[in-house]
Amino acid sequence: MNTPSWERGMQAHAAVLATEALAQWDFTQEEMASLLWLREWYQHGGSDRMEVVRHLEFLKFLVTHGKLPS
Repeated sequence: MNTPSWERGMQAHAAVLATEALAQWDFTQEEMASLLWLREWYQHGGSDRMEVVRHLEFLKFLVTHGKLPS
């Protein structure tokens, strides 16, 4: 199924907003790209059975990169 151009535009706009928000938290370009890729994969291709694991992986990423206060 093809995604309408307006929907692709909205997705691109959301990615820009997410990138700007991550940049405010001092994430590197590589970290932002990884997070956005993971979000896309989890939303459209990841297993539904792994919902809890996804949240834990994200928290682990934040902690390992010093982005989550202890």
